[in-house]
Amino acid sequence: MKITQLEIKELDIPFNIDFKHSAAERNMTESVLVKAKSVAGHHSLGEGCPRSYVTGETVGSAIAFFEKYRSSIQQIGSLSDLRVWMANHKDEIDNNLAAWCAVELALLDLMAKEKGQSIETFLSLPRLSGEFHYTAVLGVNALDVFKKQLQQYAYLGFSDFKIKVSGELGQDKQQLELITNIVENARIRLDANNLWNTEEEAIDYLKRLEKELVAVEEPIQVKQYDSLSQIALALNTMILLDESFLIKEQFDHIQDNPERWIVNVRISKMGGLLRSLDIAQIGKSMGIPIIIGAQVGETSILTRAALTVAHAYRDILLAQEGAFGTRLLKYDIVEPSLMIGQGAKLSIASITDNAGFGLNYISSF
Repeated sequence: MKITQLEIKELDIPFNIDFKHSAAERNMTESVLVKAKSVAGHHSLGEGCPRSYVTGETVGSAIAFFEKYRSSIQQIGSLSDLRVWMANHKDEIDNNLAAWCAVELALLDLMAKEKGQSIETFLSLPRLSGEFHYTAVLGVNALDVFKKQLQQYAYLGFSDFKIKVSGELGQDKQQLELITNIVENARIRLDANNLWNTEEEAIDYLKRLEKELVAVEEPIQVKQYDSLSQIALALNTMILLDESFLIKEQFDHIQDNPERWIVNVRISKMGGLLRSLDIAQIGKSMGIPIIIGAQVGETSILTRAALTVAHAYRDILLAQEGAFGTRLLKYDIVEPSLMIGQGAKLSIASITDNAGFGLNYISSF
């Protein structure tokens, strides 16, 4: 494969509704889009979502990374070339995870299209099949807005919920009570987005919620693994690692008590599909389950890439997030938009047998 065009641009699609949690509030995407074209005439797109509070990146830093390595990346012509480039630039990728994700997804899509294969066949993974069930994610909102969104999720048949913690005890208790009253047998996990400074603060607050939780995500400041382990013990729950888990070397911090941990595998913050697959494989070997997460504002590109990991590792997959498509975005960059439907499920009928990621990109992108 020979790449004849490689470009990057900022992607800023407005939201239909604002989304807020303790670390950020946004009303449009904060992403970069990489576009590639081969001499054979195939086109591809890749997406990354830089977040300063997750990977330390911004849209500007992602574009700067791309421009620095564009000429080198453009020489990549095969999957083996790609893996060699990644190995030779590991430190640079570690510091530019979302930027690299956008590049890698574009290259993988292009390579698979050159071969006339789905991304799963190209990577020697199982063909997509079966159903994909998703989690409802509820941000920090006024109670009436929260209730309206919850009712919409309940109507669609959601039973798995991730709730962003506000830090206001009365508000958080009311929201949890609403879920219990509206959705029968709801599975609930909380995401605190590193809200508390100490394990004692987190334990005290979460106990006062008086609610059985499947897991708690990032309750305190990042990478405090010993304190996080104590929180898991005190609450008799599991800790979901997100901002505290970006690269595979961080398994070293959790290998001694795997029963306490879940890893949130978000394709963008992991640095792309290949790294996400590696992390899922290591997690499986260690007995650590995963959740396939999503950045707020992802388009169908990252939704599609996440399906590859979710299907290949169904045996350790506890939940899957994302696939909001045009329920959240004013418009998507592919048609049809990959989006959750009735029963909290995503249909893969339109993508299963198509080359690459099997997405129909809108020409304006």
